[in-house]
Amino acid sequence: MMHFNIICVGKIKEAYLQTAIADYVTRLSKYVKIDIIEVPEDNSPQTEKRIEKEGEMLLKRISSNSCIVALDLHGKEISSEKLAEYISNRAVSGCSDFSFVIGGSDGISKAITSKADMRLCLSPMTFTHQMTRLIIAEQLYRAMKINNGEQYHK
Repeated sequence: MMHFNIICVGKIKEAYLQTAIADYVTRLSKYVKIDIIEVPEDNSPQTEKRIEKEGEMLLKRISSNSCIVALDLHGKEISSEKLAEYISNRAVSGCSDFSFVIGGSDGISKAITSKADMRLCLSPMTFTHQMTRLIIAEQLYRAMKINNGEQYHK
């Protein structure tokens, strides 16, 4: 069975986001094993140091056989269908473990983006890292529906 990890910095504090993310995790579990892995936010006063430390913590949580997709404002913008195709193609070529990595509020470290198999930009607009978690969960669910030939909206 395919395995998705959403690896991210910080906890979701807002109840409405927790509820929505949990809903998509439940929906996704019909298709894949899914885990959300949180690392703590770093409190360093310098932004670059904070990004670097959070990146180190994120890297420790990525398994060695995982296909790494870094959520990055400077990454590639693709459609939902292209994301589904990417996941399907990687699975056919032997990758069954995917790590979707979300940096903290200051961004994602170069240590992550340099190891990423794909740098994905969800939109040219900036979202909070908490909203990004919800959006990627929804897009992964949509991708699995597409890959299984199921209609997303009924």
